[in-house]
Amino acid sequence: MIPRRLRQKMFVFFRMTNGIKGIAIRYILLKTIAEKCGDNVSVHPQVYLFNPQGLSIGNNVSIHPMSYIDAAGKIKIGNDVSIAHGVTIMSSTHRYENRDVAIKDQSIDLLNTEIKDNVWVGAKVTLVAGVEVGSGSVLAAGAVVTKNISDNTIVGGVPAVKIKKR
Repeated sequence: MIPRRLRQKMFVFFRMTNGIKGIAIRYILLKTIAEKCGDNVSVHPQVYLFNPQGLSIGNNVSIHPMSYIDAAGKIKIGNDVSIAHGVTIMSSTHRYENRDVAIKDQSIDLLNTEIKDNVWVGAKVTLVAGVEVGSGSVLAAGAVVTKNISDNTIVGGVPAVKIKKR
């Protein structure tokens, strides 16, 4: 009944609302504006979510404060995923190849970014556009994920490299 654009503005308005009330309001709004939003999704205060119409979230997902998620391309988050505070997940990247055009004036690429089931994304991790994180993986705090991560792999560092298998 309420136009999508207004629901998106309401989501932003309630971004800072604390407690169960805030989580419930954000969940209800996200169910109506995201491409898909499963059951038991917890979006904590101060999560910056842009282009939610390109976002698909599974069941039992938590997104903690100060995370930045831009689904201008497509972002798919599977089931049983924990996203710690300060995480950045991108689905777009700037082009820079043409030296005759200022970088800020070049186009962007919209890419699919996916986090599969049962993944722990540690604090302040950055996932660049177009990466796929395999099921059962752990991304150590501060990692910058620039390449696909295979299933059940623990990665860390800048850029993220395999530490070991689970």
